[in-house]
Amino acid sequence: MSPLPPWLKKPIPKHSNISRVRKLMGENGVHTVCESAKCPNIGECFAKNTVTFLILGDTCTRRCAFCGVKKGIPAPVDPDEPKKIAEAVKKLGLDYVVITSVTRDDLPDGGAGQFVEVIRYLRLNAAVPEIEVLIPDNLDLDRVLEAKPFVLNHNLETVPRLYPQVRPQADYRRSLKVLRYIKDQNPSIYTKSGIMVGLGEKDEEIEQVLRDLRAVGCDLVTIGQYLPPAKQKLPVIRYVDPLIFAEYERLGKELGFLHTASGPFVRSSYRAGDLTPVRRSSDHPSPSEMERGYQ
Repeated sequence: MSPLPPWLKKPIPKHSNISRVRKLMGENGVHTVCESAKCPNIGECFAKNTVTFLILGDTCTRRCAFCGVKKGIPAPVDPDEPKKIAEAVKKLGLDYVVITSVTRDDLPDGGAGQFVEVIRYLRLNAAVPEIEVLIPDNLDLDRVLEAKPFVLNHNLETVPRLYPQVRPQADYRRSLKVLRYIKDQNPSIYTKSGIMVGLGEKDEEIEQVLRDLRAVGCDLVTIGQYLPPAKQKLPVIRYVDPLIFAEYERLGKELGFLHTASGPFVRSSYRAGDLTPVRRSSDHPSPSEMERGYQ
């Protein structure tokens, strides 16, 4: 693949706050997907006191070919993890928190109980009004829905044709069913999904993915450039021009998403609080009310 194009070169932020956030995460004994997945936005986000927490440990039971998170046999679930995350959130002063996890196929509920405990602990002990969770496809969804997160995110990651290479242990239709089930059970929860581009997909396939997401009621979508977290991961097939990302965003608006975040450095949880179209208040509109407002 050719060298990185100019639009994929980011200035290096000051290291003082990055080091402070890293130290804080280490002291609290919590993991972030920013570090575990080797996200290219880590410097920018840490410099702004923004992190995405990774629960259920740092070792995933699946072997997705695009992901930098460690694979293998996970450690037992840490019962103190919710408390540790709440303490870190208070120290960072966050009012919008994003929680994701490794996939734990070894757990009967997929780890749903830990998601619920983290949400509960944040509300009781860190006074966090807005919690977004990015979940795998194997959770006991009813348990997570009972906790009523503000945004429930489940990523499709890529187009269905590329699943055998990119997500061999996942299933495109199953992931769509997850998003449909969430919306069917609680229409007031915002649903969100994200995809990567640059893995060999065609633009018409991306359009079909967006149409499939709208067909299951998905409210929010993110589209970003795939960048391999390590040399042994899948190679980049193409670097998508920012003008094409703008076209994806235009298409998302045309299809009726409440918000489409599309750009080279966009990630599922990148600037999630800023990119969510409404922040919770005592009289915040529901997704259906917002959709009427966009028409």
